[in-house]
Amino acid sequence: MSFVQVIEFETTHEQDVQRAMDDWRDATENERSVTHTTLTRDHSRPNHYVAIVEFPSYEEAMRNSDMPETSALATRMRDLCDGPLRFVDLDVIRDEDL
Repeated sequence: MSFVQVIEFETTHEQDVQRAMDDWRDATENERSVTHTTLTRDHSRPNHYVAIVEFPSYEEAMRNSDMPETSALATRMRDLCDGPLRFVDLDVIRDEDL
């Protein structure tokens, strides 16, 4: 069963967040278990963002979370965000292309 993590945060430093995500992507190229990411910005609240991160399984998400590069990204994100990040862990029970 695939697994999705949703991360919500507020920031006025979008470009720095994007750079941090790019740095993480480059540093984990052959190690990460993330299969897909989507970064969104709330249309009516332009400083509110939602990142959607997909994994093959919960276990792979936990392996990815334990990587030093992921810990470094989390630290950078906490520094760039206005307030705490909110994490929602979701088991995918239905997924279809329409």
